[in-house]
Amino acid sequence: MPQPRILLADDERELRDMLAKYLSAEGFDVIEATDGASALDLARREDPDLVLLDVGMPEMDGFEVLRELRTSSVVPVIMLTARAEEIDRVVGLTVGADDYVTKPFSPRELVARIKAVLRRGRAEAEDDERPLRFDGLTIDVARREVLLDGEAVEVTTLEFDLLHTLASAPGRVMTRELLMERVWGWDFVGVDRVVDVHISNLRKALRDDPNNQRYIATVRGVGYKFIAEPH
Repeated sequence: MPQPRILLADDERELRDMLAKYLSAEGFDVIEATDGASALDLARREDPDLVLLDVGMPEMDGFEVLRELRTSSVVPVIMLTARAEEIDRVVGLTVGADDYVTKPFSPRELVARIKAVLRRGRAEAEDDERPLRFDGLTIDVARREVLLDGEAVEVTTLEFDLLHTLASAPGRVMTRELLMERVWGWDFVGVDRVVDVHISNLRKALRDDPNNQRYIATVRGVGYKFIAEPH
């Protein structure tokens, strides 16, 4: 099995060198970028399995890189930042980050986060691998593919997990807090904005008309529910 390839983008040389050595020792193939522009270029050319993206890089910061990257890629991204403000965390997650680590952090903690995010992209236990089928929609858990009217729909890792979580319990109302816990693995103040943005992205991908929803309905003041009947 090939080593997972990690793109490490950070302008701090000492931190980058330390992390590259640690990640290599943990069995990852590490490629490095020192600024946002080169990070974006490498992400597009080298097709990494995951990107570690520093927020505070010069010229092109991590948020801008992530926005550009999300126009063409669903690669998992973990943001790195020296700032602990909640607004940074919310912005990163709403733009499309999969996780968020605040400096200083231990390399062991970071590796645990990386492995957790990469596991999202792999098939779960066999009992959970059966495709979920609805009118016009198939969610293939084993392949982690979404088919809409027979055509593949591109969604991010988080969006797939969010859709799978909702579709696994049709008709059940799920609060934003519950979705955050199940999909992201933790909860924090500001959850409404994060979940709402990803739900909006999912609806666009599924061409779900806000005025005549086929799949995801809003339960005002509570959360969301999947409304299509399983086949």
